[in-house]
Amino acid sequence: MFDPRRRDFLAKSGLFALSSLLPWQSIDSFFIPQRQFKLCLNPGAIGVELSQLELLQKAIEHGYEAIVPFPNQLAVMRDEQLNEILDLMKINQISWGAANLPLDFRGDVFKYKDGLARLIDSIDAMRWAGAESMSTWIMPTHADLTYRKNFNLHLSRLREVADILSQNNIKLGLEYVGPRTLMNKERYPFIRTMAECLELIGAIDRANVGIQLDAFHWYCAGESKEDILKLDPNRIVTVDLNDAKAGRNRDEQLDWERELPADTGIVDIESFLSALVEIGYTGPVRAEPFNEELNKLETDQALQKTMNAMKNAVSKMY
Repeated sequence: MFDPRRRDFLAKSGLFALSSLLPWQSIDSFFIPQRQFKLCLNPGAIGVELSQLELLQKAIEHGYEAIVPFPNQLAVMRDEQLNEILDLMKINQISWGAANLPLDFRGDVFKYKDGLARLIDSIDAMRWAGAESMSTWIMPTHADLTYRKNFNLHLSRLREVADILSQNNIKLGLEYVGPRTLMNKERYPFIRTMAECLELIGAIDRANVGIQLDAFHWYCAGESKEDILKLDPNRIVTVDLNDAKAGRNRDEQLDWERELPADTGIVDIESFLSALVEIGYTGPVRAEPFNEELNKLETDQALQKTMNAMKNAVSKMY
């Protein structure tokens, strides 16, 4: 699909005449493939509250290419409401991003089993809407469980979740949380790097389980472009884009205080995104700044400022 924003990048590089002919674009003798990932709108991460239909309408208005599904809302929609959304998505070439996994798998067994039973409603809604992925995060510490005990808990429960999702062709993305400042939160450390997260994914050993990448966590964990280049793009379920706070070094960053992508330049967003392009990642990329100032803006201001930041981040590759 031709992206009109891409036209501007190519025109500035003097390559517009070739853009419709070549799958790769030459810039200063280097070959850079066109991006295939979709700029996705995740309103909760930027302090915006919208219904599923409103989210779609705002995505169309502001130029987003994907939206996150809200399973709880989809589950109570009448057929005509869902068909309206699906028709609008098709007409405007907007795809689904990843829904949050609506299940607390970290707590006691009774709470987990109750949530597992209720997960079925969300899965049914996702299937009828054609949405195919969910994601969740891995807390990097635990108050009571050692690393091995916590690993075994995640392994057994997330494998069970994965098997249920697999029956409905839904992928599960797992996100590691990188800031070192969180490591003092509770007594026992746990997964906080890509390598550790991939170990858990490998142990779960289910084809529908992959990784959720986050640029901020990638930076905080001290990782590089080469780490991303080693990934199978089909095992990346969703991607979050953001930047780190100025005035803090890598080990001083706080999980709940971030910036819009490419805002401070602390996170090497060019390397992060170019690696995704090089491996051929085609899924959603969404902004997740958790930024207090952004959260104070009116809805349309926040949506447009976020889109402008994502466009700016993508432009760093060209």
